[in-house]
Amino acid sequence: MILPRRQLLTALPASLALAGCDALTRNPTAQAVIKSGEQATQRWQRLVGRDGLAREFSAADISPVFKANGTKLPTNPEWQALAAGGFADWRLQVTGLVSRELSLSLADLKRLPQRSQITRHDCVEGWSAIGQWTGPQLAPILKAAGLRDGARYIVFLCADDYGGEASKGGLQSKSRYYESIDLVDAFHPQTILAHSLNNQPLDTAHGAPIRLRVERQLGYKQAKYLMRIVVADSLAPFGQGKGGYWPDRGYEWYAGT
Repeated sequence: MILPRRQLLTALPASLALAGCDALTRNPTAQAVIKSGEQATQRWQRLVGRDGLAREFSAADISPVFKANGTKLPTNPEWQALAAGGFADWRLQVTGLVSRELSLSLADLKRLPQRSQITRHDCVEGWSAIGQWTGPQLAPILKAAGLRDGARYIVFLCADDYGGEASKGGLQSKSRYYESIDLVDAFHPQTILAHSLNNQPLDTAHGAPIRLRVERQLGYKQAKYLMRIVVADSLAPFGQGKGGYWPDRGYEWYAGT
């Protein structure tokens, strides 16, 4: 029997679940539970295939309060200037192993076909919430850019600062949050670039103007404050090469629920 990751997380002592991400990554018990869930969940999700869907709920199931995870207010001056202008000058850059680099405004993304999905956000800290997310699917954007030979990963570079020095190649500072997924999850129908939560534009705490929703994975994969998408053949040039801010610090990369 494959035990879902969200059930494995309930095995953690309550004190760990409430302690936050830093404490969890330092605790051997938490690491063992997360590791076992990681391996089982990835095998199961790959078994059911590209289109196996995360559960979707009804509007009646939406949580009255949707807690914000991670950063609540980026201190990055570039993001703050964009926010002050209502994100009119914000652009999402799509670069890397693509045939055509893209620079998409918020209006551009809202003109694309939209998907709305009511799903459960499961945080590794032990809390969950159900919300309705709306935005374009990632797959058509990647198809418009045209993936080149060797493309294996989609890396999301964000505006929120966490502290640290620049990494090799200059592509990613360790001080900036980042995450990555493989092509199976990038082309999954529930992987969207969400601009709205519960029919309202994303507020600052929930990742304005755009955040990733990759619904079969845990909360720390749902990167907020997106600035750039890089199509890559390797994760080595980014951060410490583990594929994300928290994976660089001991969390598992796949993070399936």
